[in-house]
Amino acid sequence: MNNFQDFQNLKRSFNNPKIIEEALTHRSWVNEHPGIRDNNERLEFLGDAILEFIVSKELFLQFPNKKEGFLTSLRANLVNTVSLSQTARDLGLGKELFLSKGEEETGGRENPSLLADTVEAIIGALFIDQGLEKAEEFIKTNILSKTQDMIRQPLKDAKSRLQEKVQSKGLPAPKYNVVKESGPDHQKTFVVRVAVNGKYIAEGSGKSKSEAEQKAAQEALKLL
Repeated sequence: MNNFQDFQNLKRSFNNPKIIEEALTHRSWVNEHPGIRDNNERLEFLGDAILEFIVSKELFLQFPNKKEGFLTSLRANLVNTVSLSQTARDLGLGKELFLSKGEEETGGRENPSLLADTVEAIIGALFIDQGLEKAEEFIKTNILSKTQDMIRQPLKDAKSRLQEKVQSKGLPAPKYNVVKESGPDHQKTFVVRVAVNGKYIAEGSGKSKSEAEQKAAQEALKLL
């Protein structure tokens, strides 16, 4: 079995064992054990950027004839909370997490958002400890290996991806509002704003309300 498909082998491969412990440490544990080590949020921030870069590069090379919309939707399906949390379950990460008693009692070891964040933190830790090549190997083995399965499924549109993303954070579904209509009836242009958690964060325009909503959702996803 590839080292990157077995968490215990992956853990033993780290040159600095402290960084993999940090990648597994939720902020709730740090609140209960102050001063021992940092939580995994900085590594998650780094891993998220590396994951998006590697997946974007590989899809660009693998599908030279596909348009941006296809690549964006496929990438979103590969790196969304559902996909990454399943990767975490496949690796058995839930039982490895450092959580507070309260977080554990409320199901933190099976929390999809928390598990997905941990996968990103591990990618960040691999990059710091062993470089981009090893981080890329992990991504190819555990995430990009799902590409063909994802293609067989309907690719989610921007509105669906946005709703999934905000609800994974415990927020209500986004709301869309037409703020402007212009042009003759046969050639109207619509401008739509999207609100997340009661605040307008992005807008988009299109020749139909539906198209404008999708554009607004695409812009919102770039900001979240």
